[in-house]
Amino acid sequence: MLHDMSSTAITGSGLFAPEAVIDNAELCVAFNTYVRAENERNAAAIAAGEMEPLRESSAEFIEKASGIRVRHVQDRTGILDPERMCPNIPDRPDDELSVQAEYAVNAARDALAAAELEGKDIDLIILAGSNLQRLYPAISIEVQSAIGAGGFAFDLTVGCSSATFPIQIASDAIRSGSATRALLLNPELMSPQVNYRDRDSHFIFGDAGTAIIVEATANRRSKVAFEILGTRLHSRFSSNIRNNGGYVNRCDPDRRFADDKLFYQQGRRVFKDIVPLASDFILDHIRSLRIDPERVSRYWLHQANINMNQLIAKRLLGRPATLKEAPIIIDEYANTASAGSIIAFHLHHADLLPGEVGCICSFGAGYSIGSVIIRRL
Repeated sequence: MLHDMSSTAITGSGLFAPEAVIDNAELCVAFNTYVRAENERNAAAIAAGEMEPLRESSAEFIEKASGIRVRHVQDRTGILDPERMCPNIPDRPDDELSVQAEYAVNAARDALAAAELEGKDIDLIILAGSNLQRLYPAISIEVQSAIGAGGFAFDLTVGCSSATFPIQIASDAIRSGSATRALLLNPELMSPQVNYRDRDSHFIFGDAGTAIIVEATANRRSKVAFEILGTRLHSRFSSNIRNNGGYVNRCDPDRRFADDKLFYQQGRRVFKDIVPLASDFILDHIRSLRIDPERVSRYWLHQANINMNQLIAKRLLGRPATLKEAPIIIDEYANTASAGSIIAFHLHHADLLPGEVGCICSFGAGYSIGSVIIRRL
């Protein structure tokens, strides 16, 4: 099949995850040690009914609530230390690759190899994630230098939808002629954002980085590619998922280390809002392209919560989805924010046959949501 230059495709993907892994049981040992110490310290107030005792966590609770069994992290020791409960990530010198740039470069190498490209072939880099370890110089430009890419690069953050927003931006840039080949990066260093003293969220996140290549379909060298049939983005304001951490924190010394400077959410509200939002959004997008939803072979959904994913997939298909139809990777990687749907795509796309259609969908803080409908070439 011939394609004109206005057609774009995903031609490669890559994944990097740090070697260190923490399972639920290990996480609970640290958390429960902290809980017992706090309850003992506040025993008088608890006995007087002035405060509620903290509740312990368990591996069974975590898996039932989220589907998570293990997570990759940059550092185990600090997280599992009940006196610290925060990863140990030393500052690096300015002339050394930053942690997020390291994640991005490692994932980029895989994606470039899959697309049969080199760094010099890239002239647009978008590095996107739920949080960035610094604002400038842009981490994307650091990666651009490290891989020898040309053109231009910039950072972007749209919460977990940082997976799909860059795909639309890159596809539009290529179709307009302002870029030739784009490298899209999601280096999600999530463990520093976690409040490991909060029972409802101490287990949610893991660290990982992903990369994908987007280029004109007619220019591709790779044997495996997915034509981008359509992209759609949407956002509306909500504080139900939030992180108030930032450089202004030092301006209010009394609240510099308050809990709201880390990830926090109204989980039940998020679940109630996101399930209909995501399922309706995806169905409307698919139908707008005159594709029967039953023709979609695979849904690579954002990996926030297994129960959420299963319910969204059921609404899309009108029945429970198989793991082949809606792959789950949250059990092995936890919630890796914007990297989650791309990990699912990276690990579960090779078996699709030419002509089969799939949907990458990310959703999260903002609220923000994006879907990308693709077809195997």
